[in-house]
Amino acid sequence: MNGKQMNSKQRLAVAMQHGIPDRVPWMCQLALGHYFLNTGLRPHEIWFTSEGFAEALITLQQRYGFDGILINLPGRDPNWREQARSISTTGEGEIVHWWNGDETFIPWNDNPQHRPANPAAARPIFADFDPDHDFDVDWTMYTWGIYHTPVLPGKLSGLLTALPDYFLRTIDLVKARVGDEIAVHGEVFSPFTHLMELFSYEDALLNLALNPDKALAILDRLTEASIAWGLQQARHGVDAVLISSAYAGGGFISKRMYERFVLPYEKRLVDALHTAAPGVPVYTHTCGRLGDRLELLMATGTDGVDTLDPPPIGDTDLADAKRRIGDRLFIKGNMNAVFMLQAESVEAVLDHARARLRDGMPGGGYILSSACSVGPLVPPERLAALYALVAAEGWY
Repeated sequence: MNGKQMNSKQRLAVAMQHGIPDRVPWMCQLALGHYFLNTGLRPHEIWFTSEGFAEALITLQQRYGFDGILINLPGRDPNWREQARSISTTGEGEIVHWWNGDETFIPWNDNPQHRPANPAAARPIFADFDPDHDFDVDWTMYTWGIYHTPVLPGKLSGLLTALPDYFLRTIDLVKARVGDEIAVHGEVFSPFTHLMELFSYEDALLNLALNPDKALAILDRLTEASIAWGLQQARHGVDAVLISSAYAGGGFISKRMYERFVLPYEKRLVDALHTAAPGVPVYTHTCGRLGDRLELLMATGTDGVDTLDPPPIGDTDLADAKRRIGDRLFIKGNMNAVFMLQAESVEAVLDHARARLRDGMPGGGYILSSACSVGPLVPPERLAALYALVAAEGWY
């Protein structure tokens, strides 16, 4: 063991500063369906209430021995029930029926799906969208694209920066429970992720090629949203901010498109966070193939990289990534999240993790984690076993 034993918050802080902690930190992001299935809380309590999500986060952090908690949803409107007419239960999940005729379907083991009564009013169309004026148009529903918000009608210009106080409610609840023992991380969408969610993946991706100048103008405005929410969290005491840039990998866009549509806007976001909250690390979550753009990701100024999917989902070899960027970025991830579900035994998952410890541990700066979110159906005993592994074999 490397000197004095650390608590979880200290351990993660040292790893993110490229130091050598007492042992390798352990922390995963969990799919929403995993919370729905494994906490005993009803899905709508987790999705629509700050109290429910905070309880779910803490319950599974304790069960799995995570050194940190990622709060990847904003706090919820405490008066949300006033907008809901009723909640029904089916064999497939729960349905929240809203007074305006919308419905939100929450599967027992998957992400919620909002079903607006008037789909045309819920999401703009790229070809019709005017970045100089349409941020001031009233949209009746805007889900996921601005901070995973379930029901937030209004003008996009206001939603970008006029963030309600209750957005910080989950952070406050979690921090009050874990104190200075467990690290608490916030999350903000990359401007490019906002672009994908504002329209639709197909519509947005197609128009990167067909109408790139309009895409750049929209990205410029959406960067304001990312900066506003990131700064609010950083100033409110989170220990790190994760940039969710899931769609910037090689499976979605080319390296050249990354340089044009992702790098400059994420750099603006990272620079703003570093300037306003210099002691808060920033790291970036990008899914899929990153092998050809690790150095470009590093050029955004981010402090660390999350996921690093190995083959076949991605193309990142952890030892190679360590050599290329490990002196500049801390690394979190590289465990195949699909293998964690499909492996025939707990021991096979442990062997998979041991290979990551072998390649990631040297010199510090590594956090053991699934590359992407832990799936809803991953057996809880596998995650508990991984904590036992780092507690037994992860010491420096």
